Amino acid sequence: MDIVTFPLGHMQTNCYVVSNGREAVAVDPGGDPAPLIDHLEAKGLTLTAILNTHLHFDHTGGNKALSEATGAPIMANDADAYLLETWLGRGGDMGLPPIDPYEWKNLGPGDTILAGVPCSVFHTPGHSPGSLTFYFPDAGAALVGDLIFYRSIGRTDFPGGDLDTLKRSVRERIFTLPPETRLLSGHGPETSVADEQNHNPFVGGF
Repeated sequence: MDIVTFPLGHMQTNCYVVSNGREAVAVDPGGDPAPLIDHLEAKGLTLTAILNTHLHFDHTGGNKALSEATGAPIMANDADAYLLETWLGRGGDMGLPPIDPYEWKNLGPGDTILAGVPCSVFHTPGHSPGSLTFYFPDAGAALVGDLIFYRSIGRTDFPGGDLDTLKRSVRERIFTLPPETRLLSGHGPETSVADEQNHNPFVGGF
């Protein structure tokens, strides 16, 4: 398996391309997907799905363009559908342009196959009601969106956020993974389960 990071959009949201053989999925294309499309073409990869950890605009800005370029369906959790009626989902605030509307399908929690390999989809609300985490055990990696960051956690002051819920998601879904599991966040550097258990001032157990 291979996981490549592309910081996209005005907020440099980490978009991840997870590939195995010739099959790939993209997670959170937050801006112009041109670099990602170039990567897919250079590696001869077929994109089979576009996954959103949540439906905040900085994670979905490239959804429509990427889907049109590749034919891949867009998937997210329907608990975040209400966000598309607000600036948090549509963009167009804070001096940023609105994003192009897109069609998407509901994705619920459970075990599935993505990019041809096993993936456990966790419902990890707190940053938003429909936040998802994508755990690829074969890669020893969890793509956590804005749930948890290096030494920090996601914002919970937006509508639909809840601090206690977020902490519970981290402790019950993330900190129960193997300690060496890589945590690939929506912004900033990667970290690990063990590192955040020992050093995160918001949810760590130190």
